[in-house]
Amino acid sequence: MEAATAPEVASGPMLKVKEVSPADVEEPLPSPRQGAGSPILQLLCPIEEHPKICLPRALRQTYIRKVGDTVNLLIPFQGKPKPRATWTHNGCALDASRVSVRNGEQDSILFIREAQRADSGRYQLSVQLGGLEATATIDISVIERPGPPKSIKLVDVWGSSATLEWTPPQDTGNAALLGYMVQKADTKSRLWFTVLEHYHRTSCTVSDLIVGNSYAFRVFAENQCGLSETAPVTADIAHIQKAATVCKTKGFAQREFSEAPKFTHPLADRTTVTGYNIQLFCCVRASPKPKIIWLKNKMDIQGDPKFRALTLLGICSLEIRKPGPFDGGIYTCKAVNPLGEASVDCRVDVIVSAQQRSRVKAMR
Repeated sequence: MEAATAPEVASGPMLKVKEVSPADVEEPLPSPRQGAGSPILQLLCPIEEHPKICLPRALRQTYIRKVGDTVNLLIPFQGKPKPRATWTHNGCALDASRVSVRNGEQDSILFIREAQRADSGRYQLSVQLGGLEATATIDISVIERPGPPKSIKLVDVWGSSATLEWTPPQDTGNAALLGYMVQKADTKSRLWFTVLEHYHRTSCTVSDLIVGNSYAFRVFAENQCGLSETAPVTADIAHIQKAATVCKTKGFAQREFSEAPKFTHPLADRTTVTGYNIQLFCCVRASPKPKIIWLKNKMDIQGDPKFRALTLLGICSLEIRKPGPFDGGIYTCKAVNPLGEASVDCRVDVIVSAQQRSRVKAMR
């Protein structure tokens, strides 16, 4: 039996006839009437559109997710007739128990319900159509919080500062470390306060510690997910000692405050009416405290009940009770101490009122 030619099958340009042997074709199986060497007609659809993957811009760099997050990638592609899309993970077939794939007419979806760090790696999408193939690579990184630094050591304490050293964490959480956070705590309050953030070295000096207090320190590692869940604490306590101080007094000359009496405010002349009390005032300064003596017309009037003398904080006063016409005259205040003496005088005039005069005349 002779093989059919192309014009006998179809006259249009949409079909292509190819002669193949039975070994090259799985379906359909040859009929019993056809011999072992009978050719089979295979119809191949022409490729109207070459396969092409339209990778989103966000997936052209490493796609980062946290542990437990959902990964849902939709990758559009082109090709007509519908091409065959396949995925691989690090060059191997996908684990169907963890990763789901759905291929549509113009896109392919990769879905992971709860991402784990084992899902990190390079995923490759291959779109095949006939002998043509288009590929796209996506790097996925599943990250989590880093582990704590291995250890922290108190190296030295001097003045109000302390030096610390620590080693990087063994597990960085599948992401680059952004730095360390250093905290201090007073052993009295046991409250932690941050002293350094986003610190990149593995040693530091903590300054401005309060003298007389004791401190413990701890260090957290930090990456894109956040801080490590735990932090090592220094085994040694930093005691900020008080510096020994010695008070040295400078010698100085003892000032001499002794002085002879000196009146800073003198007595003032006064005029009063018979029967009305009158007071005389003056101020004196002296060291040691002086003795005050009151005189009337140079006669000592100490102990006379008609006069009352008071001295308080250097203020001297003399009260003349119900003075009469004969109580006028020159009054003197005299201050005396071992260094000397001083005195002040004033004149007191006692007059009789017109009403008092009329009364005297009436009595006569």
